[in-house]
Amino acid sequence: MVFWIFGYGSLVWNPGFEYDEKVTGYIKDYRRVFDLACFDHRGTPEHPARTCTLEQKEGAICWGAAYRVEGDPERERLAMEYLERRECEYDQKTLVNFYKEEDSLQPALTGVIVFTSTLDKESNKYYLGPAPLEEMARQIATADGPCGNNRDYLFLLEKALSQIEFLEHM
Repeated sequence: MVFWIFGYGSLVWNPGFEYDEKVTGYIKDYRRVFDLACFDHRGTPEHPARTCTLEQKEGAICWGAAYRVEGDPERERLAMEYLERRECEYDQKTLVNFYKEEDSLQPALTGVIVFTSTLDKESNKYYLGPAPLEEMARQIATADGPCGNNRDYLFLLEKALSQIEFLEHM
């Protein structure tokens, strides 16, 4: 058996689980937004960090990395259990198509799992929603948690995505 996971936030630079292959590319009709609270990694309940989730948007693309996990059922179970603990802020698993070429009409992979969030504050306690840029910047600049500060999350994501952009255009 095999499954693929798409990472668009910290999974891009720090997957934290055993995988067999990493492929960079993108998914369509989703955009990355910093609308999700993180209470336990890069922030606290009193001062949550802002981390990424996906918002559906026609025509948008979201770059990231897809990871293949293949092998015995125990290895796959351990990888998924790890991801579900780590990605606890995300209340949905969505299946998406994954593309490698910027102009590609045919997906390179289908049925790729991506952790997403209900974009509703009443049904998802982690959803912060959009905010003015200055408020988001202040929150990202000052949030800190057991895994580090929120600024590093943003800077490491930017670095990883710029490397993907560089690799895709070599």
